[in-house]
Amino acid sequence: MGLTSNKVLALAVLAGVALFAATIWLWPRLSRRSWRAVLGRVGLLLATQVVLFASVGLAANKSFLFYGSWADLLGQEQDMGVVVDHSASSKHLKVVGKQKPDVPGGSRPAVGGQIHKVVIEGEKSGIDSPAYVYLPPEYFQPAFAKKTFPATVVLTGYPGTAENLLKGLKYPRTAYQQAADGKMQPMILVMMRPTVAPPRDTECVDVPGGPRTETFFAKDLPAAVSEAYRVGTKPRNWGFMGNSTGGYCALKIALHHPEQFAAGAGLSAYYRAAEDATTGDLFNGDKHERKRANLLWSLDHRPQGASSFLVTTSKQGEGNLTATHEFIKKVKSPARVSSITLDSGGHNFNTWRREIPPALVWMSGRLSGA
Repeated sequence: MGLTSNKVLALAVLAGVALFAATIWLWPRLSRRSWRAVLGRVGLLLATQVVLFASVGLAANKSFLFYGSWADLLGQEQDMGVVVDHSASSKHLKVVGKQKPDVPGGSRPAVGGQIHKVVIEGEKSGIDSPAYVYLPPEYFQPAFAKKTFPATVVLTGYPGTAENLLKGLKYPRTAYQQAADGKMQPMILVMMRPTVAPPRDTECVDVPGGPRTETFFAKDLPAAVSEAYRVGTKPRNWGFMGNSTGGYCALKIALHHPEQFAAGAGLSAYYRAAEDATTGDLFNGDKHERKRANLLWSLDHRPQGASSFLVTTSKQGEGNLTATHEFIKKVKSPARVSSITLDSGGHNFNTWRREIPPALVWMSGRLSGA
């Protein structure tokens, strides 16, 4: 049974109820002062507390999808599977599976689109990473057979999984619905997590002597996707968006690589690279690279390209309100900036689900497939 399944949660809740009932029933028998009675009381209380906390944790994880599987929770690598399809494979991108999106008519690609599970092989960075590629229905329709589509890289936070973007944040379904309602153009989504060198959080930085994560996202990924799918190679063909760590990465890559990305959207983003036990030493004493990873410093000290930025925050619940206002003030022409400020919203999936539809529409308006 999967970590996010209803059965696991139901079993945990039932176990909690059973242990609570057992505690009430057996307490009179365990009220004596013998060592066995004391151990019995301690054991029952401890077991009840453990199951209670497990139930709360499972419920929270099911709602917010912090971890997508038991292996993800335990920090174990998962087998990426056997290659089952090569229809869109290329030298640096391999399709290893297909699935239907959670939309009406999802079993028919020309009606509901399709999701490819792929492995992207970084030619310059040497990084290989799994991802999901959402192809809109128009991609499979004869009338659009020669059309190139805009594409947006979508990153989750750390230590999230790419599945969060499909199940919890529902990017394919949202993109499908927004396009069906005529609010945005059909767009390809490349969905993955920022942790391309697990379990380390590399903050989309080229770590000296370590993973070249920035090179992977800024150079290798667009090249591999454009090679395999009908996506252009010019900046106006590419956008970048994400939440939390993924939001920081989206703004960072769009800011530092306007030659590749025309737009970057950071949902609940922060504006300087985190440095903690999960990141290790990202800069190896290089003060300039540490400053460059501070987006507010970069806006003040580096030339700004023609990229567009979208930043989101809330008046209550987010810790990035002040820094977001600073980011907005520092963006200068030819760059442009837009924002979403909610009255209330914490750093969680519920907040991001309110921001994703307008963010996708905004992104669509900044990109072109031609």
